[in-house]
Amino acid sequence: MEFLDPARVDVLAPNFKKRLSGVTSTVVRLVPLQARSLSIAAVAPNLPAHVPQVAMKSLVTMPRRGPSGRRVWHARRNSEMLAGIALKRILGKDLKLLFTSASQRHHTGYSKWLIQQMDHVISTSKKTAAYLDRASTVILHGIDTETFSPPSDRAALKSSMGLPPGPLIGCFGRIRAQKGTGDFVDAMIEILPDFPDACAIVMGRATDQHQAYDRGLREKVLAASLEERILFKPEVPVHRIADWYRSLDLFIAPQRWEGFGLTPLEAMACGVPVVATRVGAFEELVVDRSTGTLIPAQDVPAMVAATRYYLENPAERMFQGEAARTHVAADFRIEGEAEALNALYRELLAN
Repeated sequence: MEFLDPARVDVLAPNFKKRLSGVTSTVVRLVPLQARSLSIAAVAPNLPAHVPQVAMKSLVTMPRRGPSGRRVWHARRNSEMLAGIALKRILGKDLKLLFTSASQRHHTGYSKWLIQQMDHVISTSKKTAAYLDRASTVILHGIDTETFSPPSDRAALKSSMGLPPGPLIGCFGRIRAQKGTGDFVDAMIEILPDFPDACAIVMGRATDQHQAYDRGLREKVLAASLEERILFKPEVPVHRIADWYRSLDLFIAPQRWEGFGLTPLEAMACGVPVVATRVGAFEELVVDRSTGTLIPAQDVPAMVAATRYYLENPAERMFQGEAARTHVAADFRIEGEAEALNALYRELLAN
């Protein structure tokens, strides 16, 4: 890995977590795009080589000021806010501290203190902004609408991937109660017997503390004799996930709690309508009855009813899938997110 010289970098985007996470995905998607028009680099372990990066150890010895004078330190976690404060106040680096908040719950006293030390705050949705005790700029996430795009032939794609040809319903993401995976499984166990040509996919990874939960879901599927129709697939790398969305006829985002949640955008960009719970930013992403259906969290009967509607009305399912693609391409392109962030960086660098 060839690291950049921090003396030539105006914006530093730390990502201190080694495991794949939503923040990691955000940094990997955004930084290379932002770097086309602004000197920005990530500070992180285990990122792909195509992401511009500076070595973590170079933070201590980097010049006090960057090429534009002060630098921007864009944190997305408490640990990264704390590191920015230490660099600024203890080591004397001339930094503008910026934090992106995605949380939709009341912050602890410690988090509130950290956030108050920031020069500016971004919220990933209007709902997130309401949980902050200070003003923030709302910048919604976007996605790569070229990578995530509708298939030219969904039936042929399913065949090439070894998937069943009938209607396919997907739920992608970490396997845990908070993500509503069990609600999805319960809904599929109830509805699939009425639609013998339909199948469902659960794709994701259960971390160590959620292994028992994962096993319980698989045992429930076996007990219902649906192991050949509710398929558990392992997590796949970001560069391979688009084809799995393209193979779907309906996507369900069953989360009980979520900070933002990119999966509905990724599905809609691939021309797939979405059934989503009213958590995270989903109400700001999904246009109810136009690009999908919004339902209350933890409401399995509502999930069953919405799924049944789309399975019984394939023409409406296709129409909403086309509307979903148009909606995302118009309002949620990642280029728009990158431009909004870069404009804010320039403002912080100039003031």
